[in-house]
Amino acid sequence: MSFPPSGQASSSRDSSTTEDAPHQHAPPGVVLDKDGKPCRTCTSSAAWMAMMKSSTGKKSKPIVPVTAPASDCPPDVEELGRSTWTLLHSMAATYPTNAPRETQSIMQQFISTFSTLYPCWVCAEDFRAWMATPGNEPKVQGQDDLGMWMCQAHNAVNVKLGKPEFNCSLWKQRWKDGWKDGRCD
Repeated sequence: MSFPPSGQASSSRDSSTTEDAPHQHAPPGVVLDKDGKPCRTCTSSAAWMAMMKSSTGKKSKPIVPVTAPASDCPPDVEELGRSTWTLLHSMAATYPTNAPRETQSIMQQFISTFSTLYPCWVCAEDFRAWMATPGNEPKVQGQDDLGMWMCQAHNAVNVKLGKPEFNCSLWKQRWKDGWKDGRCD
């Protein structure tokens, strides 16, 4: 999901404070949880490792920056985001072509629940705010609507993170049918 840029809170929010926590300053790239402690699922591995290095004060054993945590460690904001988008796009790709009202209701409930319980609280808040903007409410009538909406939501995150936007006309090739060049066959 990863709504804040590189594991940082958006510019409208100081990443070092929350309404519920005392005012504290976090190291660059580290997002504090609502309790004022560093939020592992809201922070990139590189920022986490830099914070840990600076907090230990040990200079004899350098810590090499990592691009991804070991597979048996809690996910950082980037791994969590990639895994989340894989799940969400895959759900859209297998959603009914014309979803019955009950299925539409279940998907609406899922998206609402998901946006409340997502482990990166900063990302979850930003996602709920994006969905509350007129025109961004979930489109769940059928596979094409949900797939396009999911792609637009993902692109909103990409823009916020300074990443290139994905061509949403290609979402079915990427997430459902495979690329026309056959590399997924």
